[in-house]
Amino acid sequence: MRERARASVDALEHLVGGLGTAVMAIAALFWLLAVLVLCLGGVGLLLVPGTLRIVRSVADRERGRLSRWGPDVLAPAPVPDRAMIALRDPAVRRELAWLPIHATFGFAVGLFGLGLPLTAVQMMTFPLWYTLVPPDGAPGLVWWNIDGLPDAIVVALTGVLWLALLVLGGRWLARVQAWPGRRLLSPAPGTDLTLRVAQLTATRAAALDAHAAELRRIERSLHDGTQNRLVAVTVLLGAARRALARDPAAGAEMLDRAQQAAEQALAELRTVVRGILPPVLDDRGLAGALDGLVAGCALPCRLDVHLPARCAVSVEATAYFVVAEALTNAVKHSGATSVTVSVRAEQGRLRLTVGDDGRGGADETGGSGLAGIRRRVEAYDGRFTLTSPPGGPTTMDVELPCGS
Repeated sequence: MRERARASVDALEHLVGGLGTAVMAIAALFWLLAVLVLCLGGVGLLLVPGTLRIVRSVADRERGRLSRWGPDVLAPAPVPDRAMIALRDPAVRRELAWLPIHATFGFAVGLFGLGLPLTAVQMMTFPLWYTLVPPDGAPGLVWWNIDGLPDAIVVALTGVLWLALLVLGGRWLARVQAWPGRRLLSPAPGTDLTLRVAQLTATRAAALDAHAAELRRIERSLHDGTQNRLVAVTVLLGAARRALARDPAAGAEMLDRAQQAAEQALAELRTVVRGILPPVLDDRGLAGALDGLVAGCALPCRLDVHLPARCAVSVEATAYFVVAEALTNAVKHSGATSVTVSVRAEQGRLRLTVGDDGRGGADETGGSGLAGIRRRVEAYDGRFTLTSPPGGPTTMDVELPCGS
C-alpha cells in the first residue's frame, strides 16, 4: 500500500510537470499562429527562425522532463538560422507536430490528473460542510440534490472512487501524457547520433578525469602518510640495531617506537584501501553500508532505502561515496540541523536524494567537493542536480544507471 501511494504521488508529479510544459506549449502555439498570420503579409518571415527556436526551447523543456522520469530523450542539433533550411529539418517538423498535440491533449490530461486529488479531497470532506451550500451545490459531478447527511456521505464515497482512480490509473495517465513527446521529440530512426557520440565522449573524458583525480588522491595519501611512517620504521629499526649492543634499554625503546610507527602505517594503509572500495559494501550491501554511514553522521540523519536487488559494485561504490561526501558537506558547510537520505532503484536507475535544512547557497566552485561528486556521477553516465537557494534548503538529486 505504501508503494502504491508513493507511485501515485510520483505519477501526480509527472502530470503536473506535463501540465506546466503544456502551458508553455500553449503560449508558443499562439505565438506561432500569430507569426503565420503575419507571414501572409510578408512581415512574419523575419520572425520564423526565432519562433522555431522558441518552439525548440519548449520542446527541450519537455525532453528534460521526460528524461527525468525515464530514458533520456536526446536534443537535436541547434535550429538553423535560415527559415527554409530550418523548416526542412526533420527534428523541427516533429516539434511543430508535437506542439499542438501537447498544448491540447497534454494540457487536458494534466488538468484532469491535477483535478483528481482536488476533487477527491473536496468530495470526501463534503459531509463536514454540506450544510453551508444549497442542495444543488454539491461538488464534482454530483447531479442529485443533497437532502441530508446520508446524501453527503454518498458524495464522500464518490470522492473515494476518484481517489482510487488516481491510485490505480495515475501512472497510466502519466504515460499517456508523455507518449506524444516520446514519440515525436525523440530522434527519428536512423538519425545521425553525433550528439550522443559527443555526449559519450564528454562522459568518457569525465571518467578519465575522475580516475586521474582518484589516483592522485591515493598517491598523496600513500606519500604523505604511509610512506613517511614506513621510512620512520626503517630509520628506527636501524637505530635500534646499532643501539642494542651498547644500550639495550634505548634499543628496546626504539623498537617500541618502530612498532607503533608500523601499526600507524598499517592503519593508514587500511584507510586508503577502504577509500578505494569500502569492504562494508561487500559485507552488508549498499543499504547496510549507508546505514552505518548515517549512524556516524554528526547531524540527525533519516535514511530511506528501497533496493529490491543489488546494483553493480561500481554503482554502489559511487552511491556510497556520493552520500559520504554529501554528509560531510552538510556537517561542515550547511549549518543544518538535520539531513535526509533517500535511495531507490526504479526502472533501471538508482535514484539518490540528499537534503538538509541548512542555509543553502551551495556552490560547486566553492571547493566543497560538489564538483567532484558531479564528475564521479557523470563518469557513469549519470545525472547530478543541485538545488540550493540562499536560505535553504539544499537538495542534491543523483541518478545512476543501475546495471548488474
